[in-house]
Amino acid sequence: MPTDSPPQHHNPSRPDGSSRRRMSSVFNVTNLFVFLILMILWVVFSGRFDGFHLVMGLLSSALVTAMSGDLMSTSSQPHRLFGLWLRLAGYVPWLLYQIFLANLHVMALVFHPQMRERIDPKIITFDSRLKSDWARMLFANSITLTPGTITVDVTVWGRFSVHCIDEASGRSLPGKMETKIANIFRE
Repeated sequence: MPTDSPPQHHNPSRPDGSSRRRMSSVFNVTNLFVFLILMILWVVFSGRFDGFHLVMGLLSSALVTAMSGDLMSTSSQPHRLFGLWLRLAGYVPWLLYQIFLANLHVMALVFHPQMRERIDPKIITFDSRLKSDWARMLFANSITLTPGTITVDVTVWGRFSVHCIDEASGRSLPGKMETKIANIFRE
């Protein structure tokens, strides 16, 4: 149905609040929390407290926070994000322990007198039950961080292809690691 009124153009000075909503989404509690976490990690890992390194940390943390937008927000409720970060912090020690165990396994393979027979690389594929991109990304990176396994491909449908140094390295996949990550993201 044709109308006689002219088409409406977006006017940033309009008092409809759309530009204010966009700005408030940039400066919300979630982004402030992400920025602070990134800045603390920068200071801890760099170990430098001079002006140049602190400014670089501020700029880097601000850039990453701005580029990620609201990727880490699971909702508009900050307490839900805080819970996600707490569950993630609980996962890290378990992952470090798994990395330690996998290091021992790879070391045993390398120093075994029959190393050539024991190392039997394979690519395994499996479907993950994880739904969100963040959960799949954490799962793929956790697999790759664990010695003896490398995530080769992840499809948008959740099919993982993982290179394993031997059969034992891939036997536990998806397994407990996937379950722990599903619990972090409540999937």
